[in-house]
Amino acid sequence: MKKLMSKSALVTGASRGIGRSIALRLAKDGAVVAVHYGSNAAAAEDTVREIRAGGGTAFAVGADLSSIEGIHTLFEALDASLLEHTGSNRLDIIVNNAGIGQTLPIEETTEQSLDEVMNLHLKAPLFIIQQALPRLNDEGRIINISSAVTRIAFPGLLAYSVSKGAVNTLTHVLAQHLGNRRITVNAILPGIIDTEMNAGMLQNPDGQSFAAGLSTLGRWGQPEDVADIAAFLASPDSRWITGQLLDASGGSRL
Repeated sequence: MKKLMSKSALVTGASRGIGRSIALRLAKDGAVVAVHYGSNAAAAEDTVREIRAGGGTAFAVGADLSSIEGIHTLFEALDASLLEHTGSNRLDIIVNNAGIGQTLPIEETTEQSLDEVMNLHLKAPLFIIQQALPRLNDEGRIINISSAVTRIAFPGLLAYSVSKGAVNTLTHVLAQHLGNRRITVNAILPGIIDTEMNAGMLQNPDGQSFAAGLSTLGRWGQPEDVADIAAFLASPDSRWITGQLLDASGGSRL
């Protein structure tokens, strides 16, 4: 039996990369999946088509998550589509994955560049969760995508790292806050994953050697490596795990 049958899930940034793989995997496990996208509607619809071709149920919702107005837009569209597909606007699973890459050391960091990553990596998950709580069923699952850069120092990723560190704190605090509803809150901390964000590095031999050399397993990660962890955290099997930061870096720099 599929472990997520009758469950509904929102995956932000699900048109490509890690988010796409998570959406595909949750749908494979039986969830009705809202595939959020920021700007690439065509890619989101491709994800939806692939899910439907595999016998799953999904729909796309577009919204700019960098502002509270965009988050309100997200939930207006989400409520309508969930009602259409499930008969209710209730949610069971939230995966906060939407994000951007930013390579800047402290000397080049500006107020604008800091706001850019903080708005999408921290403010968006916080207010998405806030707006979702009245819709989220008890025993629900919140999964935040953080990063191994909160454990491994990369000075060229300063603001990005700080924003993901804030996600870790958000995860910890909300796990305590929502425990009385048996809602679990956990974060996944990927290392270098083969996505568009890391394409520049992984397209040249030096970058490939660096990425593979970080992990004790001798390779860089694939989106499916993270999606499988998210599927476990979304399932009933993870019921006794909350407030945790799950390193998904293949043992990078142990």
